[in-house]
Amino acid sequence: MSKKQKTSKSTPTGSPRRRRKVRKQNLTWLWIGLGVIVISVAAYLLWPKHMLQVQITTAQAYEKFQQGAFFLDVRSESEWNQAHIANSTLIPLDELQSRLSELPQDQDIVVVCLSGKRSKEGMTILQQAGFTGAVCMTGGLTAWKAAGYPLEGSTP
Repeated sequence: MSKKQKTSKSTPTGSPRRRRKVRKQNLTWLWIGLGVIVISVAAYLLWPKHMLQVQITTAQAYEKFQQGAFFLDVRSESEWNQAHIANSTLIPLDELQSRLSELPQDQDIVVVCLSGKRSKEGMTILQQAGFTGAVCMTGGLTAWKAAGYPLEGSTP
């Protein structure tokens, strides 16, 4: 065996070709890692902050009520006539898209219904239309009444 062959076999890092291959693989993984980091940071910075919290509890909704938030009821008129949150505004869900101009752009909007399903749909319509402060209340008026919060009318 020649002296050159002995040296290359005895070195722990292997041949120059092997070192180049390992270095190339390491650079590839480095670029992949950096790409993932850049995409993650960009997604975090660009993700709309209002989309992070889209549902609030009844207690959180009551706090907003006390602070004067705009309450939007998306139930039918007959449901609203039976019972509703004081000072809430009725716009039935099927009319909401065509009546967006009636809503405040610069105020928090809490969307409510009887159980929470229609309010999620209403909140989605509002957020897609640019109402960044729109949230929906989980549990709807059923949970609101169960918590003992004020209602106008008889029962939800």
